[in-house]
Amino acid sequence: MNIAVLVKQTPQVSEVKITDKADWPDNETIINPFDEYALEEALRIKEANGGKTIAISYGADSADTALRAALALGIDEAYLIVDEDYTFLNPQKAAVALAKAVEKIGDIDMVLTGKQATDDDSAMMAPLAAGLLDWPQVGFVKKFDSVADDKAVCLRTTDEGYDKVETPLPAVFSVVKEINEPRLPSLKGKMKAKKAAVTKWSPADLGVEPTGTIDIKSISAPPPRPSGEIITGEKDEIIEKLVSKLKEQQVL
Repeated sequence: MNIAVLVKQTPQVSEVKITDKADWPDNETIINPFDEYALEEALRIKEANGGKTIAISYGADSADTALRAALALGIDEAYLIVDEDYTFLNPQKAAVALAKAVEKIGDIDMVLTGKQATDDDSAMMAPLAAGLLDWPQVGFVKKFDSVADDKAVCLRTTDEGYDKVETPLPAVFSVVKEINEPRLPSLKGKMKAKKAAVTKWSPADLGVEPTGTIDIKSISAPPPRPSGEIITGEKDEIIEKLVSKLKEQQVL
């Protein structure tokens, strides 16, 4: 069972400031927090079924740090598609390069991603990759009931609870944080990751030209929440006033 995890480098959330434009913080980037759950689940599936785990990232050469953090956790191989102009790249274009990398590596049974990235929150990568690979896709997975050579059974989160889904493999899955508790890297893993090889490709090596950027017109913080109103009076009077106000707001 060979599992690839699509890993994105993102800024530390604490370093992101709300301004009227999109600025990439100068501090060191990290593994997208939601992708940590995908890495952990890949390791667990490998431990139960054998095979190997692979981390793939698309970004600047600095994404090497995020991939080495994945290797320190126990991921077997790491691949980086280097593009220094990737920051505001259209996710559709990035997905083309990542899907081509999956095809070039070959013999992949599952592709896992976090449910979204903390920088753009697009949640587009899993369905885009699945479409480009022409594989089935299951989003927002909270649990894998079983994983075999030719199929996987999982629980997909919904607004009402969850769906139990069976899909043939190979397939693409996005996972939610309820799926597991990510492990911490060991000292041995960190030392091994420092010396490990990270295979680096350019988009041209994969036969793709990553053109097309996102033009962000403006960014703003959510408007402040209006102050609430305290309704006073006797119980029946309060109820009558509350119902009247709810009707005014077309809540009832």
